[in-house]
Amino acid sequence: MRTSTRTLAVVCGTAAVGFALSACAVGTGGAGDSDATYDSGAELSGELAVMGFSGVDEVATTRVEFAEEQLGDVDVALAEGDLDLQQFLSAVATGSPPDIVYASRDQIGSLAARGAVVALDDCIEGEGIPVDEFVPAAIEQVTLDGVVYGIPEFNTVQLTMANAELLSAAGLAIDDVNGSDWEAMSAAAEALFVESGGDLEVIGVDSKLPEFLPLWAKANGADLISEDGRTAQLDDPAVVEALTWAVSIYDAQGGFSAVKAYRDSADFFGEGNQFATGVLGAMPMEQWYVNVLNDVSPDAPMEFDTVRARSGEPVAYASGSAWAIPSGSANPEAACRFARAMTSTDAWQAAAEARIEARDAEGKPFTGILTGNATADDMIRDMTTSGGEPWDTAVAKMYEANDSTFALPANPADAEFKAAMFDAVNSVLNGEAAPEEALAAAQTAAQEALDAGWAELEEDG
Repeated sequence: MRTSTRTLAVVCGTAAVGFALSACAVGTGGAGDSDATYDSGAELSGELAVMGFSGVDEVATTRVEFAEEQLGDVDVALAEGDLDLQQFLSAVATGSPPDIVYASRDQIGSLAARGAVVALDDCIEGEGIPVDEFVPAAIEQVTLDGVVYGIPEFNTVQLTMANAELLSAAGLAIDDVNGSDWEAMSAAAEALFVESGGDLEVIGVDSKLPEFLPLWAKANGADLISEDGRTAQLDDPAVVEALTWAVSIYDAQGGFSAVKAYRDSADFFGEGNQFATGVLGAMPMEQWYVNVLNDVSPDAPMEFDTVRARSGEPVAYASGSAWAIPSGSANPEAACRFARAMTSTDAWQAAAEARIEARDAEGKPFTGILTGNATADDMIRDMTTSGGEPWDTAVAKMYEANDSTFALPANPADAEFKAAMFDAVNSVLNGEAAPEEALAAAQTAAQEALDAGWAELEEDG
């Protein structure tokens, strides 16, 4: 019995797992769901309770306003704050869920397996949601066993970000730190690294562990999990090699603890950030940080590229959010319309126009928005405005990265899988285990969770 299922069973007040899943998480629409209530011809009315969406900037509010127009007389009620997963599962289990939920895409697989969210086949067909126009990696991340359970919204990718002055002073170029040559990147980390009296003064390169192990594994030609989401591949020799190398970047600079403590002391979101103050040579980082840097330190000596696989090709680990309809939603028709509207090209165009207006008022460029909708991305890319160099290059590289994404596939044990992966990486970073040993243990734990999750899902199905 998996921990996630036990949790749901306890919340429901029963020890019968099968009963808990069926009684506490009744479907509201989707292929093979006998209790489907979604009706594409239903007249929309009543209230739509939204959980997990806390956006308050113009990109969020403009799209909410657009969605409200599409919903007509439906009263949209937004609960403040990010998604509290336990609160959501409790609401589903007790039969009082929100009508629609905004969740991380890497949560959708396990939520679907628990019966907490429903299949969206009827919703997609009834509302004409063009899922074939969405970013493939984003759709794959919300597709469990061939069935779509979420409508992707924002997309997140990584860029190589570097201090151009530090690179130049060390006789280095962006190609030395973009991941295309691991030996060169290790050498660059040591060349850029500065310490004085045992104290770290400049981080040469930050490989951004533990969160970016999937990125470095993929750059080395390895996937952490099989395409169908059934087989863990954490002990693949290419994954072991990737972890060994990424950890060695820290070891050459005094160890992970020293680097982490120093990077955590930086004014990350302010004008005293690591790049502006010259205390970081290079790191892979999510594309939204380009906006932060442009806002608070527009004169920082930056240089950008995609992250590169060892083959030299761009690579990016996609993540993001998605809309899902909970089991027991009282208004699935309005929920589906809301999901379609919030992720539509028209909504994204309105959001981009609002962001451009806000940026123009501040005298700053519009650097784009990455969405789960590839058609919208193409449109928004044409709307970006020039901020001069290096910001124009950053925007170009962002869209280049967005065309080269991968994601971990949805599976019924995604939380357990990621926990096993992160535990392994952290044990190596903390000097508690060697990479091969840690990943072997993680492989066993992850595969046991996957086997149990898929067996339970197939039994319930």
